[in-house]
Amino acid sequence: MIGWLRHQTQALLAAQRRLLAQPVATLLAALAMGVAVSLPSALYLGLGTLNRLAGNLPASPEISVFLDGDTAAADRAAIATRLKQSDIAQARYVPKEEALATLSAAQDLADIAAGLAQNPLPDAWVVRPHASSREQLDRLALDLDKLPGVAETHLDSQWAGRLQAALALGRTVVWVLAGLFAIALTAISGNAIRAQVLARHNEIQISRLIGATDRHIRRPFLYLGALQGLLGGLAAGVVLAVVGVILRAPVERLAALYGSSFHLLPPTVIEIVGVLGLTTLFGWLGAWLTVSRTLRLADSAA
Repeated sequence: MIGWLRHQTQALLAAQRRLLAQPVATLLAALAMGVAVSLPSALYLGLGTLNRLAGNLPASPEISVFLDGDTAAADRAAIATRLKQSDIAQARYVPKEEALATLSAAQDLADIAAGLAQNPLPDAWVVRPHASSREQLDRLALDLDKLPGVAETHLDSQWAGRLQAALALGRTVVWVLAGLFAIALTAISGNAIRAQVLARHNEIQISRLIGATDRHIRRPFLYLGALQGLLGGLAAGVVLAVVGVILRAPVERLAALYGSSFHLLPPTVIEIVGVLGLTTLFGWLGAWLTVSRTLRLADSAA
């Protein structure tokens, strides 16, 4: 065990020396990896922020049922009975006083509500049906609209459902892009390691002649690829931090115009560790593929 740890430590130190011996090439490779990783990471963080915003919205379709101002008590009771049937998941009564109070509390509408001589809003029910298809929702809205005492029905929250569908599509796009950039990251690491292998071709051949195994020869290059991947992940973090600083103020100003406190979310510790782990893994994978192929070609030539 002690011998194994000593060999691993020696390989790691050798990889560090090789990185430090070529600082410019190391920096360029890290920047290339960082840019490749930052693109899907930025999309992922942006979708996470939008998903948090959408989580506060009613994703399930709702039907607003507005009552006539002179609806009789019997009709109101009939409407309440109808809304207790099995096709209704939830129904909430909103008196016009509560609706006016909500309107008065809304930003930029308080002055308008205060200037009203009387409450022009109707009593209403907010209905959440079990149905989800557009045809069933339209049929239910039409059925409720025909009830005595109902002035109008309005199908709400369709835009929120579309937003959720768009977010689901966005998450799929992120995973596809992440897969493509993972391949690119592996290729970048492999090309960087290939240059190192070619530069030490004679050294590798001599090592094999004196009995060095492929595992022994491969080990420092694997550490080199893993370290390059780790540096690429750190570079991606720097890129995302710079982009976040640049975009923070414009995004907050835009959100303020809509009366929202929307702001960009920073990555969590788990997400940071995950990105660094993945970049390290793909850097290692690129090195393993490149060195293994080089050793096979050497065997074929021999």
